[in-house]
Amino acid sequence: MRSYAVYQQLLKRLLVRGIFASKNNIKGANNTNMIVLKAYGYIETEDIQEGLVPGRVTELRRERFTVMTGSGEVTAVLKGTFYHSADTRSDYPCVGDFVLLLYNGNGDSLIATVLPRRSKFSRADYSGHAAGYAKTIREQVVATNFDYVFIVTSLNLDFNVTRIMRYLTQVRQSGGQPVVILTKADLVEDYDPLLAEVINSIPGVPVHAICSHTRLGLNELAPYLLPGITAVFLGMSGVGKSSLLNALMEQDVMKVQAIREVDSRGRHTTTHRQLFMLPSGTMIIDTPGMRELGLFDAAEGIHASFGDVEEWFPKCRFADCSHVTEPGCAVLAALAEGSLPRERWEHYLTQQHEHQYVQDKSGYLIDKRARNKTLAMQSKQTKKIGGWKK
Repeated sequence: MRSYAVYQQLLKRLLVRGIFASKNNIKGANNTNMIVLKAYGYIETEDIQEGLVPGRVTELRRERFTVMTGSGEVTAVLKGTFYHSADTRSDYPCVGDFVLLLYNGNGDSLIATVLPRRSKFSRADYSGHAAGYAKTIREQVVATNFDYVFIVTSLNLDFNVTRIMRYLTQVRQSGGQPVVILTKADLVEDYDPLLAEVINSIPGVPVHAICSHTRLGLNELAPYLLPGITAVFLGMSGVGKSSLLNALMEQDVMKVQAIREVDSRGRHTTTHRQLFMLPSGTMIIDTPGMRELGLFDAAEGIHASFGDVEEWFPKCRFADCSHVTEPGCAVLAALAEGSLPRERWEHYLTQQHEHQYVQDKSGYLIDKRARNKTLAMQSKQTKKIGGWKK
């Protein structure tokens, strides 16, 4: 029932926006279906295998998916062969992915293929261990195929510029455009100094202070919320992502809870990832709050975030300078004279060390999986030719 209602509501929006004048102008149901899917950002491809239907993953709950197709929402699971063809769990469908599936209008459809991603936000998954004790580190894909990443953090006691900088590094690795949203502006007497601190710490990145309840600053977000655009909300638990989504949706689609008086922090409300269509035609991917953000494969993100630090490296006397004790080190000289802020340098070192640590751990896991796969294939081949017989 919900699937049909969502489908009819979307058709009504398309008619109102003039994307097509009337249903009579569409030649055949397939054209109508494709227009509905294009509203969700789908770009037609000629490589669709016969019998498969394109769709976009709008919700993920454990191993079950909700997929928007041209005929409406369907529930789906992975086709059995998908488990064997995927190299890692990062290849599994995620909210925002475009997929090809075997359509079943009366039960679970089967996802056969994940189409290429144009953007992807990942974080390091320590598999339940503290970062320093993890034997292996996996990639956890949080959201895909987005245009903007809204880094959401609150202006109350949970305010932390260093955390914003960590998110920014991973966002720059993702392929999306970062936008920082400072929520709960009503909980501080004067948020201008905090706003200025963030702007000065991450020059060139849009920063907006808002209050979802009073709608303060929401009009500043209009340039990002255009039809066909996808944005993802990222941030810690209780920073106001659900309240912001409700304000943009102009209805309560997510439950919210009052902040705790003891520490002024919000309570965790979002438990799964889901894509919502705003009245404007913008798609928002809402994600559960993160206790911590582990950097993953973030070399390009670090380079983009710390260009002001790395610009000193070519000025060193030695090409392989470690910037520790070498004579003629431009970095040490810049630190001594204050041209390079020491805090900025320490942030760079922290992220570089974490990146290298994660690369070593995740690389070991990938190599181990590849070796096991090779051994399994060799074992299968040996059995085929009559080996290992007693």
